Amino acid sequence: MNKAELAEKYEGEMGCSKTEAAAAVDVVFDLIKGALTKGKEVKISGLGTFKVVRRKARTGRNPQTGDAIKIPARKKLALKASKSFTAELNA
Repeated sequence: MNKAELAEKYEGEMGCSKTEAAAAVDVVFDLIKGALTKGKEVKISGLGTFKVVRRKARTGRNPQTGDAIKIPARKKLALKASKSFTAELNA
């Protein structure tokens, strides 16, 4: 599901216009991105916790040549699913 499809589902559930639905989805995404950018965790009940994790710099291999390459440190987005969501997935 992409953002447009999510807005379309929201429009159908809430009975609002496409413009209002798209704006609501954008606001929620912007709030989540803003919190994560500031280093905060975002906990959504029934779904899980989004957080930014730091990956250390490391040495990797180029699969074509086998040469060692340096992979720089970076940040990565992680989602830890809630127990209820994990149980629902495995049902």
